[in-house]
Amino acid sequence: MNDDAFLAGFENCSLSGADFHHAEHVRMAFLYLTRYPVLEAMERCSVGLARFAAANGKPERYNETITWALLLLIRERMARGGVASSWKEFAEGNADLLSWENNILKKYYREETLSSGLAKRCFLFPDRMASGI
Repeated sequence: MNDDAFLAGFENCSLSGADFHHAEHVRMAFLYLTRYPVLEAMERCSVGLARFAAANGKPERYNETITWALLLLIRERMARGGVASSWKEFAEGNADLLSWENNILKKYYREETLSSGLAKRCFLFPDRMASGI
C-alpha cells in the first residue's frame, strides 16, 4: 500500500486494527514528520491514534508517552541521518525502531512506567538512563 493510501486508511479508520502493529505506528509517525512541522505531526499522531484505537474497540491502547517518545526518536534519527527519501529507506536504516519485542523505549523507560495509566494520559519523561541502567 502506498504512503498516501496508508495515511488515508489510518485517518479514516478503514485500516484493519489487526494489521496495525508497532511497525505501522512507526511508519505513520515517519510519514507525518515528513509532511508536517513536528508539533503538527505530534498532534496528528496523538489524535489519530486515539481515534483509531477507539474505532477498533480498544481506546485503552492509546499511550501518549509511547506515541510521543517514538515520534521524537524518529525525528532525531531523521535529523541525524538526513530525511530519508522513503519509508522503505528509513525502515531499512532504523530497524531497531521497528521491533516491539526488543523495543528501544526499554532503554529509556521502566516497563511499569510505560504501562501506567499516567503514561497513557500524558507524556512522561524517561525514567531510566539510555545506557539501560
